[in-house]
Amino acid sequence: MFYAPQSGGVRRYLDAKRAWFAHHTPWRHSLLTPGLHVGEPAPGHYTLPAPPLPFSNGYRFPLRRTTWQHKLAELAPDLIEAGDPYRLARAALEAGQRLGIPVVGFYHSDLPRLLDKRLGCWILPAVRRYVQTLYREFDQVFTPSRSMRDTLLDIGVERVAVQPLGVDTVQFHPQLGDTTLRDRLSIPRETKLLAFAGRYAREKNLDQLVQAFALLGPQYHLLLLGPDMPYRSGGNVSCLSRFFGADELAPLLAGADALIHAGDTETFGLIVLEAMASGLPVIGVDAGAIPELVTPEVGVLARSSMPEHLGEAVRALFEHDTAAMGRAARQRVEAHWSWDSAFTGLIERYAALTGAAVPHATQARKHASG
Repeated sequence: MFYAPQSGGVRRYLDAKRAWFAHHTPWRHSLLTPGLHVGEPAPGHYTLPAPPLPFSNGYRFPLRRTTWQHKLAELAPDLIEAGDPYRLARAALEAGQRLGIPVVGFYHSDLPRLLDKRLGCWILPAVRRYVQTLYREFDQVFTPSRSMRDTLLDIGVERVAVQPLGVDTVQFHPQLGDTTLRDRLSIPRETKLLAFAGRYAREKNLDQLVQAFALLGPQYHLLLLGPDMPYRSGGNVSCLSRFFGADELAPLLAGADALIHAGDTETFGLIVLEAMASGLPVIGVDAGAIPELVTPEVGVLARSSMPEHLGEAVRALFEHDTAAMGRAARQRVEAHWSWDSAFTGLIERYAALTGAAVPHATQARKHASG
């Protein structure tokens, strides 16, 4: 369900995984997602109809699991990876039981914390029970960060392993910066330009971020990049409210001085890695998975998402050598978070679950569905 026309990190993970599988392995990777019609919009990417979720930026919510179970059985996979914690997760488990194959759950969204932020703490006990019941049924659960692994273990989920995501270090590169960006935004050279990229959602804490820049004043400028932004450009905030594909996003990131991310419920933070690969230092919040990526060598962590704390972190960042921090950020990504590294580890996990050897180009074709 997290794969939609204008979705972000999970879609980029799945697209990158399919491309990497096709180039590096003989395995066939099928992708099954909600769409408007029954179809195959790209080779190996299948859609089944599901009604849209209102105000969700293109996401859809399947109502009947049976159709999805039948399609998964028709694809005849050797392994299924379920990428969301909703109805399709249950459909994947039921299809896996029917086929007699392992089913993996990838915990991309911290559901208890997300619903706590949106609905209040009263919902937490029920959501934690739901997550525990669902994810205990998977043969293996992947989390993209240590903090999310610990969250699931604390809830009572077993068989949890950290499976980091990665970034395309060729597509996101310091040398690709848009040299006209400041002129197009009418920003003086001495003004510090900080970018945020992502969809508008309550858990991103963008209202607090905009308020922080109102406190910071004109020597700092915020560039908001993403769909459904409720803000207008003005003062020291510029807003480009639309979806940006990776090809468009990469030069905009590399053209900024830093990335700022006010979200405090991130399970990984792929945009943080993309900024670091682009040679940017990062300001994040000391919560969720962000502290695993943003060390003192590559950025600054705000104490919270309160506007005063975000502003404090912005000022602290520019007391350092931000160019050196950007270089360290790039080196950190190259050393730990390339897609080659991430998917090599993932292939080994898949092979162990299916009882297969780690694939090589001459081996028989296996099939993973996710």
